[in-house]
Amino acid sequence: MEIYQLRTFLFVARQGSITRASESLCLSQPAVSAHIKSLEEELGITLFERTPKGMILTPNGVRLFARADQMLSMHREMLDEARRIKGRLSGQVRIGSARHPSAQVLSRLLTSLADSHPDLEIVLQHGSTQDILQGIRRGSLDGGFVVNAGADSEDLHSTEVQRFGIFLAASPGMVSDARRIDWTELAGLPWLCPISGSCCGMVTERIFQSHGFRPGKLFNVDQENVTRSLIEGGVGVGLLHEESAFEAQRQGKVELLGDGPQHEARLVFSHLASRQGEVLISALASTVVALVQGPAGAAPAVP
Repeated sequence: MEIYQLRTFLFVARQGSITRASESLCLSQPAVSAHIKSLEEELGITLFERTPKGMILTPNGVRLFARADQMLSMHREMLDEARRIKGRLSGQVRIGSARHPSAQVLSRLLTSLADSHPDLEIVLQHGSTQDILQGIRRGSLDGGFVVNAGADSEDLHSTEVQRFGIFLAASPGMVSDARRIDWTELAGLPWLCPISGSCCGMVTERIFQSHGFRPGKLFNVDQENVTRSLIEGGVGVGLLHEESAFEAQRQGKVELLGDGPQHEARLVFSHLASRQGEVLISALASTVVALVQGPAGAAPAVP
């Protein structure tokens, strides 16, 4: 029995799908299926029931799930102890990044990790905030930069990196008065809306609820650079993060509506609170904290 087989077993059990597990583990679907088959043959029992809805644990699989989770935790603890003995961190650290963080934020973290822990292999994965949080919770990522528009989740430990405003924008001349928002007028215009679970998606829903309307025409867009291009092209109104909003305004391509941001969001670095005691996670989190505090505890400049 191999550690990678147990890890695959846990991923398939948690995600209920060979396809999703293969994506999280960066393996092919046949490889994931082979891991499960080999483990079942070695144990002599069936771990999963294959159904049209996905992979469901059998009663025997349920009994072994907790034990497999314990074994994987013990494996991580053993690796941590070995790192302590050697005095140097080694292995692989998997970091996720939502699309918002600037290249400067990422480059400073990666450079600092490389300088402090030269034996670490760093794997960087980009995605939406939802993708990164899902990866952290499922164990395919050790930590990641995500955009938080609300309260912190109890199962995560988060370090604030920077704050930024979220602005409502339209192409020049689309609204009668950009400085004074007429919500009745905006209700009649098309809106460019991110996916519901994203930072800007949640803020958009709050706007609709607080002002008592829902536009007749909505375009769902999952990338801010696409949203910005569509706003500039006069397709509709939508939300932009501060840096992108100010740049587009300076170029005369959009008008920012109202006298300030619609909401203030936070860029945070998050990892599972339950893993806080692990050597690798502790080193990763302390590196982020040092970058945020900067020299003499000063906050880093926001590009």
